[in-house]
Amino acid sequence: MQDWSQFLIAAVLVMIRLSGLMVFAPIFSSQAIPPQVKLGFVMALTVLLAPVAATQSMGHLTLGLEPIAGELGVGFIFGFSLKMLSEMIVFAGQLLGFQMSFSLVNVLDPNSSVETPVLSQMLSLIGILVLFSAGLDRTLLASVMRSFVIVPAGQALIPGRTGVMLIGMVGGVFLAAVQLAAPVLAATMMVDITVALMGRLSPQLPVLFVGLPLKTLVGYVVLIASLGIWPRYIEARFTGLLNPAMQLVVASGPHR
Repeated sequence: MQDWSQFLIAAVLVMIRLSGLMVFAPIFSSQAIPPQVKLGFVMALTVLLAPVAATQSMGHLTLGLEPIAGELGVGFIFGFSLKMLSEMIVFAGQLLGFQMSFSLVNVLDPNSSVETPVLSQMLSLIGILVLFSAGLDRTLLASVMRSFVIVPAGQALIPGRTGVMLIGMVGGVFLAAVQLAAPVLAATMMVDITVALMGRLSPQLPVLFVGLPLKTLVGYVVLIASLGIWPRYIEARFTGLLNPAMQLVVASGPHR
């Protein structure tokens, strides 16, 4: 009976930690996935990980405010840290849409149920494709599973400096988005300068009728050409977000 009570408590704590992925993490938090599928996925992982969690924390598993808050905090760290990757791609799409004269063309994003620029939607789909093709979704799951060995269930305590570090990571999203969109931004800016100089030299030139289509065409060409570097860049940003998230989780463990 004692073993079963420990197992059930471990299962509840494991489920709470995994819930952070379903709420914040890329792919797993998508509203296009039915809630029944998410629940089944969490239940399956809970059944697999609960014995490990019970073994790692035998005699220390309790249900209380502190253990539950700690597990929620660990799941939040993983999910929120990697949510910045999708926000980076969306922000890059907004920058490109503004520069390529598509800032008013919005579509309903099924992942967030809000209207987003069409380029943000397209780049988000490309980002999801890169995550799947590179196996980064499995890397994320492996990191979460490894966290139960590093920080046993029920023993996590999120330090106060975690919030400050997460805010610092949010600041890097804007720089990363600008870097991702930099080739197209530079090319379209050169088109703007060239058309402006031509309009200055030849006032009869219809700058608006020439500049907008030319800038859009050049932007598309450069965007297609730069897609070759996207997989490596997204993988590097994913690793750059996952490693600090794991460090924050380690800092919340019993050996902090």
